[in-house]
Amino acid sequence: MKKISQYLMTAMVTVTIFAQNAFAAKGGDTGVCALISQLSPVIKTLRTLAFLGAAFILMDWAWGYIKAGDVKKDDLKDKGIALFVGFFLLFGVGIVLSFVASTGGQEYLGCVKSAFAVK
Repeated sequence: MKKISQYLMTAMVTVTIFAQNAFAAKGGDTGVCALISQLSPVIKTLRTLAFLGAAFILMDWAWGYIKAGDVKKDDLKDKGIALFVGFFLLFGVGIVLSFVASTGGQEYLGCVKSAFAVK
């Protein structure tokens, strides 16, 4: 568990350090908006894969217990907690990517000037 927390801390520090580079483009937030629009297919694919990965983790966990026929407390402690953490991490990534790809998320980042622009 200590090793996982070190990896998580390293990832959070790295994101914190390098996330400011995405917002440092000329003209305000245009760098982030261009990045989101160019990476939209990749974001949608990663979002789908994150949700599928979360579903497969739960499916594998449940099928293992169905096939075995019995559940012990030690199994839940050893395997169950790690699988639930993996599920919630993948599900959280899917939720964040869904928010970034949505109009509300892009408006939060300053990419949408008006929702119903009439020309």
